[in-house]
Amino acid sequence: MSSSLPYSVKDVHYDNAKFRQRSYFKVMTQNLLTGSRKRDYLSCSTGKFLVLLLIFGLAYLLLTSTTPVHGPNRVAKVGENNEKGEFKNNGGINFRNLWRRAPRLPPRLPPDEKGSNTSYHFDPNTLISESLWISRQQKVKDAFIHAWSGYKRYAMGYDELMPLSQHGTDGLGGLGATVVDALDTAMIMGASDIVSEAGSWVEKHLLDRIKEKGQVNLFETTIRVLGGLLSAYHLRAGEYGKRFENEGPKPAVYLEIAKNLADRLLSAFTSSPTAIPLCDVVLKDSSAHAAPGGSSSTSEVSTLQLEFNYLSTVSGDPKYSIAAMKVLEHMKSLPKVEGLVPIYISPQTGQFSGETIRLGSRGDSYYEYLLKVWLQKRRRENNNFTYLHDMYEEAMKGVKHLLVRKSVPNGLVFVGELPYGSDSSISPKMDHLVCFLSGTLALGATKGITKEEAMSKSLLSFDDLENLNLAEDLAKTCYEMYEVTSTGLAPEIVYFHTEEYSEQGLDGGNKNSKYIGDIIIKPLDRHNLMRPETVESLFVLYRITGNPKYRAWGWEIFEAFERHTKVSSGGYTSLDDVTTVPPRRRDKMETFFLGETLKYLYLLFGDSSTIPLDKYVFNTEAHPLPIEGNIQIK
Repeated sequence: MSSSLPYSVKDVHYDNAKFRQRSYFKVMTQNLLTGSRKRDYLSCSTGKFLVLLLIFGLAYLLLTSTTPVHGPNRVAKVGENNEKGEFKNNGGINFRNLWRRAPRLPPRLPPDEKGSNTSYHFDPNTLISESLWISRQQKVKDAFIHAWSGYKRYAMGYDELMPLSQHGTDGLGGLGATVVDALDTAMIMGASDIVSEAGSWVEKHLLDRIKEKGQVNLFETTIRVLGGLLSAYHLRAGEYGKRFENEGPKPAVYLEIAKNLADRLLSAFTSSPTAIPLCDVVLKDSSAHAAPGGSSSTSEVSTLQLEFNYLSTVSGDPKYSIAAMKVLEHMKSLPKVEGLVPIYISPQTGQFSGETIRLGSRGDSYYEYLLKVWLQKRRRENNNFTYLHDMYEEAMKGVKHLLVRKSVPNGLVFVGELPYGSDSSISPKMDHLVCFLSGTLALGATKGITKEEAMSKSLLSFDDLENLNLAEDLAKTCYEMYEVTSTGLAPEIVYFHTEEYSEQGLDGGNKNSKYIGDIIIKPLDRHNLMRPETVESLFVLYRITGNPKYRAWGWEIFEAFERHTKVSSGGYTSLDDVTTVPPRRRDKMETFFLGETLKYLYLLFGDSSTIPLDKYVFNTEAHPLPIEGNIQIK
């Protein structure tokens, strides 16, 4: 039992004046045997007879009791073979229990606080039974099946579904991105039919598509298609594969297709005059070229390493990892602003381009992969990757110093931008994409184990605790970006009222929100693409802190998706304006809704032993890859 509780096991068995009065039977017998009238009782025949009668009565009760001395009638401990956490008597007559008052029961703990020394003060009205979360998890699975049904019916083999007009579109190179993005989600959810359908399509069609297709983006193809294939390979080759023995291809099929794709993507590295790869690849002839402006996005060139590293490990060929890791090794030597970097970099010069610093688009996953690649590699002997963690820690200090601010009037913590470099004033603009940072900060603080375990082992530094607090503050802000709108869904971009910046008449429409005066939503920023970053962070924070509010927030977001984005004929659609009800619809279901958003919601409502954070890292498209030391090679 937790040391913080005001009782112990012995209090169940022993009389204790702190918990209850002494029993009347003990008072009576003690007076009988020790009082001044003892000799008087025993000196007469009537007294002797009564004493003998009492002795025989006691013996009779003990002999006829069905309870052994150490048998099942002992009071069960809370949580021991007792799912409800209640004290219970398992049958038989215990003489002692006939004469004493029932013990004062200790307070019952909610599921999230059992065995925890954390000091959360939960509203008991919000604590929901685990069985209800299981049913809610099933609703997320049902949503995934509904999304897939629309895609399968109207767009199978296309990159994305347009659910309102009921046809497919190829906006990501024509590799059937939704199929591959959704495959490991189906495996994790145990959706056997979808595993079979998606896996069979990959086996029959994807390799031919790779050989025949033209231009693709290096970053998008790596995180969605290569990452999806590698995650499917791992899950199919491991414990999950036992559930899908007869669904889809063998694991080797996914690996061979991944190698073929990666061999063609390598041309982006080999065609560049520096360590920075070109951004686009023509798959059919393995050629590559730079973006129209010449520069690549910083986040795109630094968000390839998890996938290429894992491919080298399972294939036994180091060329993939060598090419990808040269990017981060090169970036280590470049000048930075307190660890922060501009959002563009030139493959021609190898230098950063421009001055804009932000953790939204074109900057976000650079910081994410500094941490996650280190986590992926840190268990390796003779670890040469500590520089990544050093870069990550320096960058987070820079974020806190240069970018973190509070809104007025209610003090929401947000991460702003430096549009003209460190010498310029901060812009209170925050993309929904920035909401990834909350989960990354929490993951960086505990390295994937729970906060309770990290605290008990004294593993958290002052910076770790500060980062974890910032993670929770940012999660609150990201949640309020949903709550402040009429639909309960967040816009793509918000601005925050500050002492220096204010605009009127641009609120989210929910007049009941406390923070309606803190958040500004401009007309061109009001769309929602069903992005995953907030629910990703809620998932990570729930795993690490155990605080049930993150599940509750995730459920509210899921319900809003169900109300406003579900299409009855199949699929879900992006929205044009989250500030009005009913919202205008955009006719697009992004691949990441199946690959990320629904996956994170499903894991948030499920058991924490599924894809544990100390054994897996999720790539930036939510494809789980095993940390080295947890890799099975088949």
